[in-house]
Amino acid sequence: MKVEILPALADNYMYLVIDSETKEAAIVDPVEPQKVVDAAKKHGVTLTTILTTHHHWDHAGGNKKLVKLLPDLKVCGGDDRITALSQRVTHKHTFQVGCLKVKCLFTPCHTSGHVCYYVTEENSNEPPAVFTGDTLFVGGCGKFFEGSGEEMYRALIDILGTLPPETRVYCGHEYTINNLKFALTVEPDNEAIKQKLAWAKERYDLGEPTIPSTIGEEFTYNPFMRVRETSVQKHAGQKDAVNTMDAIRREKDGFKVPKD
Repeated sequence: MKVEILPALADNYMYLVIDSETKEAAIVDPVEPQKVVDAAKKHGVTLTTILTTHHHWDHAGGNKKLVKLLPDLKVCGGDDRITALSQRVTHKHTFQVGCLKVKCLFTPCHTSGHVCYYVTEENSNEPPAVFTGDTLFVGGCGKFFEGSGEEMYRALIDILGTLPPETRVYCGHEYTINNLKFALTVEPDNEAIKQKLAWAKERYDLGEPTIPSTIGEEFTYNPFMRVRETSVQKHAGQKDAVNTMDAIRREKDGFKVPKD
């Protein structure tokens, strides 16, 4: 399995997911269709599938044009609001892209139809990958536009959090530095946050992406994955994980990013 990171718009990411054996590929959230076509041509792959995480225009807005350019594409998603949708998927629905197994994980909260895609390759030493859209970011999570803290807890802890710790996390936006600056206000003594933030700043200065992270890493520095930790609950003034999730999301929504 090869994952080609394709930056798009101001801070979005699209991902070309390639089965190296069959040269079949899927594209995650192709908001800039021509860039996707060019990347597929460069890698000599046949694009068969669009994996749409949710209906927001900066993720699904390129579907219609890409299907016009490549009419045989299958457009997967979990929400009827997704442009050009041809295969509605449900939680734990699986299908193949070449030899790659794609498992759909229903993670409503940011939107009510949000889906993450967990991709594995049998008989391979490659770690799995999960494409999390706007549910899980490096060091953060998406806004609760159409859901609650309880839903985000289930998405982050019960669903994504139970994936193998080595699973690579490919998220929808380059928000890492701002997320980690907020994380440091929640846990100012957390060394993992400090180290990841310093690393992310170096990457950003080089013009390089700060993704992927891993599920295991997220549990060390992402406050929304750490809502069961005493330090995070104490900061939020709460005694249970779900109320902590709601409290720190409200705090993050009003957070003003400090200048370096």
